[in-house]
Amino acid sequence: MKARRNKKQVPSFRKLLKTSKVKLENKLKNKQFKQQSTLKKYRKEQRKLRQAVKDAASKNPIPLEDPKKIRPVKRLEKEEEEEEEALPLDMMDEDDLQLMKDLGQRASFLTRDLSSSEPLHGKKRKHERIIDKYEKIPRTLQTAPEKELIHLLPIKDKSGIIPQTREKPVIDSDRDEEDQKEELELEEEVIEEPVRELTIEEHLIERKKKLQEKKIHIATLASAILSDPESNIKKLKELRSLLVEQDPDVAVTVRKLVIISLMELFKDITPSYKIRPLTEAEKSTKIRKETQKLREFEEGLVSQYKFYLENLEQMVKDWKQRKLKKSNVVSLKAYKGLAEVAVKSLCELLVALPHFNFHNNIIVLIVPLMNDMSKSISEMCCEAVKKLFKQDKLGQASLGVIKVISGFVKGRNYEVRPEMLKTFLCLRIKEVEVKKDTEDINKPKKFMTFKEKRKTLSRMQRKWKKAEEKLERELQEAEASESTEKKLKLHTETLNIVFVTYFRILKKAQRSPLLPAVLEGLAKFAHLINVEFFDDLLVVLHTLIESGDLSYQESLHCVQTAFHILSGQGDVLNIDPMKFYTHLYKTLFKLHAGATNEGVEIVLHCLDVMLTKRRKQVSQQRALAFIKRLCTLALQVLPHSSIGILSTTRTLMHTFPKTDLLLDNDSQGNGVFLPELDEPEYCNAQSTALWELHALQRHYHPIVQRFAAHLIAGAPSEGSEALKPELSRRSAVELFETYSMAAMIFNPPVEFSNSKKKHGLHIV
Repeated sequence: MKARRNKKQVPSFRKLLKTSKVKLENKLKNKQFKQQSTLKKYRKEQRKLRQAVKDAASKNPIPLEDPKKIRPVKRLEKEEEEEEEALPLDMMDEDDLQLMKDLGQRASFLTRDLSSSEPLHGKKRKHERIIDKYEKIPRTLQTAPEKELIHLLPIKDKSGIIPQTREKPVIDSDRDEEDQKEELELEEEVIEEPVRELTIEEHLIERKKKLQEKKIHIATLASAILSDPESNIKKLKELRSLLVEQDPDVAVTVRKLVIISLMELFKDITPSYKIRPLTEAEKSTKIRKETQKLREFEEGLVSQYKFYLENLEQMVKDWKQRKLKKSNVVSLKAYKGLAEVAVKSLCELLVALPHFNFHNNIIVLIVPLMNDMSKSISEMCCEAVKKLFKQDKLGQASLGVIKVISGFVKGRNYEVRPEMLKTFLCLRIKEVEVKKDTEDINKPKKFMTFKEKRKTLSRMQRKWKKAEEKLERELQEAEASESTEKKLKLHTETLNIVFVTYFRILKKAQRSPLLPAVLEGLAKFAHLINVEFFDDLLVVLHTLIESGDLSYQESLHCVQTAFHILSGQGDVLNIDPMKFYTHLYKTLFKLHAGATNEGVEIVLHCLDVMLTKRRKQVSQQRALAFIKRLCTLALQVLPHSSIGILSTTRTLMHTFPKTDLLLDNDSQGNGVFLPELDEPEYCNAQSTALWELHALQRHYHPIVQRFAAHLIAGAPSEGSEALKPELSRRSAVELFETYSMAAMIFNPPVEFSNSKKKHGLHIV
């Protein structure tokens, strides 16, 4: 069969040319009408879809009637709308008209009445009952509040169209309106009543009022804690919370007050023992209420003490880092004031609570601050460490501080403040050694054995003797608070660390400013150094002196250290210290009334160790040479230095009686005195006299005059030329300090004459 040709053929170009102009305009109008009618139908179907979804959501029951019946009113409306929307037939093509008829015969979900429950293909569902369709409609309780829905695209299946919706999030419009109204009212109030700026005087009054309230609050909390610490331990947390006061007017002052208050509270309520954490077995054991209360108090105290120390540490770090916080409550200038108060509290706790928890943590915080750039903080920390050394009888706390200082000095490559090492001079190790020697001499009492009692005592006497010995043992146990062996062990370990630090500096940092402190420390603890190190140490000291790199005071410290070593256990060694005598004799004239006058005190110490305490090893020629040079030196120093030197001369004249030949004008020796010679043994001092004393007898200071006259008379202990007890019983160093002119005050004060002046002229 031949294929049927398509009736509609594409018009030829000739036919298109024959088309009139009117026909083209009609076609354009038909196309526009068709687009408008399609848009109207789409809007109408959308309106019906929304109405059907809304009815289904509101659960309005559908009437049980024949869905095929259509109300006449609706039918008339539809006919009218169709008539309005229909296009005139003369304006439509045959193809367009045929297309509209075909569409009218087809079923579509957009053209059906969605208010009814009739399915899309009604012929296939004739057997279904209307009641079943009604029961399939979802419904809820009528009491449920209606919710606004968001309509989505529907789903089409065999049963019909299933509307898709989603609940719109509920917004409390009333509340929002109320909030908006309140905000508007507040804005109006702010606009209507602007904040009045306070004057400086009013601001100060307001600040004073706030500060007074905070002080009362702090005092109330502190009083409650002190009155009953175990019951009110939780108030420590409330008091500690004021460390983060946010009011910028009083924040700095309140924080300082709280720091000091907490520090005093911890000093008062802290027990005299270290609190250890409980074991699992102890926690599971049943205990009494009193014990449980004590445990809770101890746990709360330790935790709050820990947090308090962390707060102090953070304040110091904030000052060090100099970074402004986001809150901007405390200015950068106030950081230093807070840091100083925090450091002061740490120093107080370091000294007051060496037995309590976290003491080692405080040491780790304090030691680096001893080397701080701020002089006030550095001095504060050094003084606290010195105080701790002086009051530490056992040595446990001192050992902890010494370990941290030694490690810090080594870590900084010996570039630290000399004050850090000068704190070692306050260690109590020398006193304990003296007590040890006394205990060796005074041996403990030995109790009688049973056999000795049976031989010498009766039955009643033995009974009394037994009770007496029991009481004595209890008294001895009560007096012995700490074991002597434990003390010696701790002190030995402490000294080892101290000497290791000193020797490292002598070996690696000989030009360090720490050298004077090292030499001074060696001079103090030289008697405790092991004899095996004496030879090497003396060689090092002499090498330092001969190098010429040391200052005058540092060289004097070397001499002092060497003779301290030789005056103790070094007596048994065969070492000739003549080179140290020569060095001191040669350098004495470097002292004068200027800057070097401070070295006089060290010279007085050296002379006491070199000449007085080693009198058996000193020759008469050496003693004469030193006496002559000291009298010459007294002419060129300050008055209090002259008093100290003349007191030393008096002591030497008593120690070496034959030196009184220097008071005789006639020459007693052979040769001529050579004052420029630096060897005291060969300067022929016996051929001169102490003519300097006659010049000192006319000194402006009365005490110098008194000493000069006393020495010219031969330094008698009795008679008119004898010194008063307040001068004769004091050592040279004590007299030097007593009559010091560091305060720029003349001592003794100058006496004013009472002579009356003549106010008139006598005419002769």
